[in-house]
Amino acid sequence: MNLDVLPQDCISNIISFTSPRDACRSAVVSATARRAGDSDSVWERFLPADYEQILSRLVSPLVFSSKKELYFKLCNPLLIDEGKKSFSISKATGKKRYMLSARDLSITWSTNALYWSWKPLLQSSWKVNSWKVREMREREKSVFLLIRKGKHFPAGKAFAEAVELRTICWLEIQGKIKTNMLSPNTIYEAYLVVKFAHRAYGLDSLPSEISLVVGKYESHGIVYLRCRDSNKIVSMKEERIPCKREDGWVEIALGEFYNDYGGDDEEVKMSLREVKGHHLKGGLIIEGIEIRPKD
Repeated sequence: MNLDVLPQDCISNIISFTSPRDACRSAVVSATARRAGDSDSVWERFLPADYEQILSRLVSPLVFSSKKELYFKLCNPLLIDEGKKSFSISKATGKKRYMLSARDLSITWSTNALYWSWKPLLQSSWKVNSWKVREMREREKSVFLLIRKGKHFPAGKAFAEAVELRTICWLEIQGKIKTNMLSPNTIYEAYLVVKFAHRAYGLDSLPSEISLVVGKYESHGIVYLRCRDSNKIVSMKEERIPCKREDGWVEIALGEFYNDYGGDDEEVKMSLREVKGHHLKGGLIIEGIEIRPKD
């Protein structure tokens, strides 16, 4: 069948029931299909239902000329809620993903400078390395400081600061997010995003307990706080350690859950704790907790 015989609005309506990937592929079918696939009516259907409310929470306003352009801009993490969270969508599906900054987490005694140290991320994670030169040149076009309520926020996805554990015997980190903020009918995974300082000590003397709770659903496990290149030996049955990310950080799987969101707004509680040992530990750097759709 020749699609060009159909009205463009009809073609747009058909494409809107497919996927963002299919909408992009329609451009090679014909000029009519390309115009239909680029229409706002198609791409608004792929955007989250509450995208306007999300845009109102952005630290830096987005400029866009079409819903398709908006869609792809939202595929890159953007700061919201005064820089305490970042938001993005999956390029393939449009599913929502969030990252809660360290400031948005509940970290026991994090306000006590004897135990924790808050450090600007612009000075630590944005250092110019040879493999980041191209990335930094692109960021130079958009990276600037916004002043809101006397605070400085970096534009883009980077949080203003992270927190580093100086020394403590009671390690407890918790994050929370409402299910109505997430995409419905989606399996989500939660990850604690960290780094280990060169001086890190005592973190893997005992395994840390991890948990994820949503309503009546609970999942629990243990994890060893060390990189995979550690020389410490544990049994294969217990082996569960952080994994390195492409951005240079390390992620710790806290659990996964299915978000049906049938109208009951529940709270997702994610945590990591090691409170059984009485030894001191330090050198853990926390960026935040990421909640993303499972691939």
